[in-house]
Amino acid sequence: MTQPAADSRPYHHGDLSRALVDAARRILETEGPAALSLRAVAREAGVSPAAPYHHFKDKGELLEAVAHEGWVALDKRLTEARSKATDSKDRMTGLGVAYVCFARDNPALYRVMYDRSRDKDSLPEQMKEEGAYCQVRDTIDERTGGTVSPIDLELATIAAWCAGHGLAEMISFKQFAPLKEMLGGEEAFLRAVFEHLGMFAKLDQA
Repeated sequence: MTQPAADSRPYHHGDLSRALVDAARRILETEGPAALSLRAVAREAGVSPAAPYHHFKDKGELLEAVAHEGWVALDKRLTEARSKATDSKDRMTGLGVAYVCFARDNPALYRVMYDRSRDKDSLPEQMKEEGAYCQVRDTIDERTGGTVSPIDLELATIAAWCAGHGLAEMISFKQFAPLKEMLGGEEAFLRAVFEHLGMFAKLDQA
C-alpha cells in the first residue's frame, strides 16, 4: 500500500518552530537567501504552507529566529574553544580561530546574523550575559589582569571582534593560499594571524 505523502515528510511532531528554523538554515546554506520564503520553509519542513504563520508573522520574524540560533551556535563554538586552551593567550587565539571557522562553515547563517543586527540599537541578547561577545571581553580582561579601564576594555573587545570579522570576510582569498601552505594549513594560518595581532602594540611599547 502506498504511504500517505505526509509520512515521508521531514517533520512529524514536536517543536514546529525549531523545525522551521532548521529548515530555513538548510535552505540558506544550500540555496542562498533568495530562495528563502515561508512557503519554501514549509515545504522543506514537510508541513502545510499555512503552518509557519502560527509561529512567524512574516519572513523577517523567521530570519530573526534564525539569527538567534546562529548567535547561540557561535557562543557554543567559542565556549568549546575557550575550554580547550591552556592559558589566556591561547584562549584569545582559540576564540579567534573558532570564530573564523564558524563563519567559514556557515556562510549564509553568518550573513543573516549580521544583517539582522546591523540596524538595531543594541547588540543581540545572545552576545550579552556571558555570550560570545562577553567571552572575548572576559578573556581580554583576564589577559590584562583586570588592570584596564572599562572603556579601554570595551574598545579592545571591539578591536578584537573586528579583527575576527575581517579575517572571516577574507579567509577564502586565494592570495592567502601560499602562506597557508607554508604555515601548515588554514588553521595554522589563522592561529598565526591572531598571534600577531599584538605585534604593533609591543613595538609601540619598545
